[in-house]
Amino acid sequence: MSNSVVAKRYAVALFQLGTEKSFSDQLEEELHAVLHVFKNEEKLKHFFENPRRSTQEKKQFIREVFKDLSTQTVNLLLVLMDKNRLNILPQIVSEFVAMKNKARGVAEADVYSVKALTEDEKNHVKDVFARKLNLNTLRINNIVDEDILGGLKVRIGNQIYDGTIKNKLTRIEQKVVTATK
Repeated sequence: MSNSVVAKRYAVALFQLGTEKSFSDQLEEELHAVLHVFKNEEKLKHFFENPRRSTQEKKQFIREVFKDLSTQTVNLLLVLMDKNRLNILPQIVSEFVAMKNKARGVAEADVYSVKALTEDEKNHVKDVFARKLNLNTLRINNIVDEDILGGLKVRIGNQIYDGTIKNKLTRIEQKVVTATK
């Protein structure tokens, strides 16, 4: 079974649990915190990859380090440790967040611009695309791309809305080339 299928199953179980007990926001925060720790702590990676450390030692370590987190988050880590699947944690978090956002009518949007957007500009982009896609709101991640001459490029899921000057010039060029043939 592929890692993405397995990750989705774990995410579905977490989402259902978080929804039933009304603490999916807390779960999301905890999952992001755990993911941050696993991504940024080299010593931790080496500890979990070390074959000389027993599974029990690693599980005890998880219990001690993450003792302030919810039982559900710690149990997820322990199960992933048992199944030797800690490596799919980023996929689980991504799937969980996607499910949570979909249920609430929220989408993540990467907005590429030549300079950082002001709050008013971000709010305008949110309003326009939320209405266009029939969503409650968007979470904007502004990415400064100096290769953009002007305008914006917005990526929501697997859809890209390219309103950059560069893209408009390319389309004009294609029309001129097609018209001269």
